[in-house]
Amino acid sequence: MKILCIGHAAYDITLPVESFPIENKKLRLKDKKVECGGGPAATAAYLLAKWGVKTSFAGIIGDDYYGKKIKDEFLEVGVDITYLEVNPSKATTSSYIIANKGNGSRTILTSKIPDLSFEKIKDIEETFDYILVDGDELPISLKTILKNKGKTISMIDAGKTTKETIELAKNIDYLVCSNDFARDYTKLNLDYDDLDSIKAVYDKLKEDFKDQILIMTLEKYGSFTKINDEYKLVPSLKVKALDSTGAGDIYHGALLYFLSHGYELLEAMRLANITSAISVERIGGRYSIPDLKEVLEYDKQ
Repeated sequence: MKILCIGHAAYDITLPVESFPIENKKLRLKDKKVECGGGPAATAAYLLAKWGVKTSFAGIIGDDYYGKKIKDEFLEVGVDITYLEVNPSKATTSSYIIANKGNGSRTILTSKIPDLSFEKIKDIEETFDYILVDGDELPISLKTILKNKGKTISMIDAGKTTKETIELAKNIDYLVCSNDFARDYTKLNLDYDDLDSIKAVYDKLKEDFKDQILIMTLEKYGSFTKINDEYKLVPSLKVKALDSTGAGDIYHGALLYFLSHGYELLEAMRLANITSAISVERIGGRYSIPDLKEVLEYDKQ
């Protein structure tokens, strides 16, 4: 089995704080900063390779320190980087993350060159069993999905409501969207404490995405879908969150892993919830990914 992940590659610098900083003040950190690669599809690729799946990543980095670090991290876990394009004239995308340990939230500031796009790689001839995209790199993502339609199972990590994400979402098999995407796209209120509100948002999305298996992620509340005309809320674990950076990316990677290994949808969602919940108890997106054995053992408790 082979999986291809296409999308955003960045280098994350996470700054842990006890509470969100006050503007125009100086703050000295008590904990060390955490540096590692990031990006939705990139983090999913890292998880899949770490868990033993033959995984390739297609994305763009610069020929600089951050780019080298991203490449080295991929190679450490065995991600195939044949389709990782290095652009010597551009800077690698970098993200600066304020991780509020007080409530587990994170604020991300991303610096990306506007015209950072594929220049050498125009096509991916190799075939894969599964494809995961995150809305970045529209031309090659859409081309690859359409070329493999009916032969490959595709999934999108729909985190942002952009025209690129929407176009890709209409051409894939699994639309796994964030609560932000759901709210922005439907223009409806999404109240986690009101099941009717969640159902209404889901149904509104389904009007436009009729052919997709739709899953909404609801942060600490879990994930939501509909199977055989029955709404299903799969609750997350109750944990003490320190840093939610990458939790959604990790969820998507884990979900794809379990689906690709024959798990039923609800079981795959439940185990992906566990994986994501474990990750928020640690600082730093990619370094918070648990081992597969840890997830499976946690599930037995």
